Order: sequence, then structure tokens, then C-alpha cells
Amino acid sequence: MREVLQENLKRLVNFLNFAQSFFRRKNPIKALIVSLISSLKDMLTIRQKLKMAKYRVNYHKHQLYKMESLIAESNEHTFLKGKNLNETR
Repeated sequence: MREVLQENLKRLVNFLNFAQSFFRRKNPIKALIVSLISSLKDMLTIRQKLKMAKYRVNYHKHQLYKMESLIAESNEHTFLKGKNLNETR
């Protein structure tokens, strides 16, 4: 009986040593705090990120519109452009 208790106590101490070394290496509480802080920062800055995304989308739409207008200007087959008609006169 005494040997069984000593063996179980030895196993418990061994497990506690492993657990202690794990908490020293990984520190899950610190990792949890860091992840909570980063998610809080993301939640607080989501409006800024949304504004920047809208700005980028509008900028690319503007660039696309400019490119389409330039292509339309240089295209000879645009309807009622009059360039070819004026050259033949």
C-alpha cells in the first residue's frame, strides 16, 4: 500500500513539474491576453479600415473610368465621333 502511494505521489510530482515547465515555456495566459488586445485593436480600428477600403475601391473605379474614356477616345469605331468623316471632307 505504501509503495503504491509513493509511486502515485512520484507520478503526481512528475506531472506537476511537466505542467510547470509547460506554463513557463508557452504561457497560455499571456498568449490569451495578447490575442484579446489585438482583437480589441482590430475592433476599434475597423471603421478606419472600412474607410480606406472604400477609398481604394473608389480610386480604382475612377482609374477604370479614365482608362475606358481614353480607350473610347482613341478608338476609330466610336459611334458619331466624326474623326473619319472630317478627314474625308
